[in-house]
Amino acid sequence: MEELSISINNIWVLVAAFLVMFMQAGFAMVEAGFTRSKNTANILTKNLMDFAIGSLAFWMIGYSIMYGKSILGLIGTPSLFFNDNGIGDYANMTDLMFQTVFAATAATIVSGAVAERTKFNAYLIFTVVITVLIYPISGHWKWGGGWLDQLGFLDFAGSTLVHSVGAWVGLAGAMLLGPRIGKYSKGKAKAIPGHNLTFGALGVFILWFGWFGFNPGSQLGAAGNENTVAIAHIAITTNLSASAGAIGALFLSWFKYKRPALSLALNGALAGLVAITAGCDIVSPGGAVIIGLIAGILLVYSVEIFDQVLKIDDPVGAISVHGVGGAFGTIAVGLFATEGGLFYGGGTDLLIAQVIGVVAVFAWAFGTGWVLFKILKSTIGIRVSKRVEEEGLDVYEHGESAYN
Repeated sequence: MEELSISINNIWVLVAAFLVMFMQAGFAMVEAGFTRSKNTANILTKNLMDFAIGSLAFWMIGYSIMYGKSILGLIGTPSLFFNDNGIGDYANMTDLMFQTVFAATAATIVSGAVAERTKFNAYLIFTVVITVLIYPISGHWKWGGGWLDQLGFLDFAGSTLVHSVGAWVGLAGAMLLGPRIGKYSKGKAKAIPGHNLTFGALGVFILWFGWFGFNPGSQLGAAGNENTVAIAHIAITTNLSASAGAIGALFLSWFKYKRPALSLALNGALAGLVAITAGCDIVSPGGAVIIGLIAGILLVYSVEIFDQVLKIDDPVGAISVHGVGGAFGTIAVGLFATEGGLFYGGGTDLLIAQVIGVVAVFAWAFGTGWVLFKILKSTIGIRVSKRVEEEGLDVYEHGESAYN
């Protein structure tokens, strides 16, 4: 029976990992659809390399930095080329696979924030650094038993540790890159429509589907009644929050702009998914609806603030979806957690731990992202030339076009 339980756990975690890997296709479609056709091949290549390079880099050293023996609660003991065929509740190699697809997710989020103007060679260097250093270190603080874990910080599947990390690095990159040519005229933001909302919608549906591996898979087991109940609960809270996020963003856009905007509704669904990821195991279905609804509303206002007030050009809304949505969802755990949440009589201890975790990860991810992009900007450069940007990165960076 013990071997059967291990086999069931192992199969479930692997299937969940495969679902999360398929989310790379969703990210590729969302980013391609929300940007212009002249940059589609560039975007697809970046998403492909996120996963390919990220997989190798995380296996080589990133995994050990994240899960190795803790050094002062800050970083795991590094070792090269993970090759442990041991078994716990499931195979250790299965854990490597599951954690690899999460690392690739953090890396690919940045792509959308810096789309349509970034040098490809600089982007590849960034992909290596985030998967071997930036993501594993902050991930170790919680999931590797580091100082945030000891503080009592909760982030079940990575609202902050995965999604916000990618978004805050993307924020640093977008700020140092500057806006796309033609984005602002006389201080006013101009819309640069994506070329294919069908791709964008398909991508969101793929991501929504993949999230049923991302969140329920983070239970890291399927055998036994406890895991069975937990997986079902997580699936429901995940779906409800996404649905509420889409509805909240759609109706707010309808009210504000007099039109029900598909692009904002799609990002609203993603914001709901990101927000519930931290507490999907510990909030009620009703709490999930409230979290998703607020996340969808925040998404609309956040996109507007970054775009029109802060003048930070984020072509696909990645910073608002994954950064703002992730931070809100993580803090919301301190309010809506049925065990320890403020609204359930748990006091403020958990809420304070959540705020500390969000601030600490922001400082780490944004700070290291800023240093990384600054070094690249001062050396090989991070932005393509004016001519390349105007005519498209596909032909000049890759020598081919997505459409012929």
